[in-house]
Amino acid sequence: MSLEKLLHRLLVIIGVLTILTGLTQLLFPNLVLGVLSAETTPTTAHFFATVGMFMIVIGGVFVQSLLSESPDPVVVLWTALQKLGASALVALGVSYGVFAWIALGVAGFDLLSGLLALLYWRKLPGA
Repeated sequence: MSLEKLLHRLLVIIGVLTILTGLTQLLFPNLVLGVLSAETTPTTAHFFATVGMFMIVIGGVFVQSLLSESPDPVVVLWTALQKLGASALVALGVSYGVFAWIALGVAGFDLLSGLLALLYWRKLPGA
């Protein structure tokens, strides 16, 4: 299997995981906030669920684009930027004491995901 095909498959898996974790945040925000040792109020739960909804949408459009005959470089680029931004904001949340250190695993996964998506994007025609 070529490196490009492996990267493509990894990104599809990352997209599906984004959908699933977004769904978990949407349906069970208090649970996820508890795992991250974050403050849980009706307001934080509502906004965390809202972030989960956006994760579902981003993950869905990313997977749909990747599974098309010609993945859209714009979708891949913006998904990469979303992942990199999420990584930075989660890491900031840890540094501010909003999330426990365990959230650095989430930040690291998003950082790696964003970098892999950028690498794939650079190989797409029209990028």
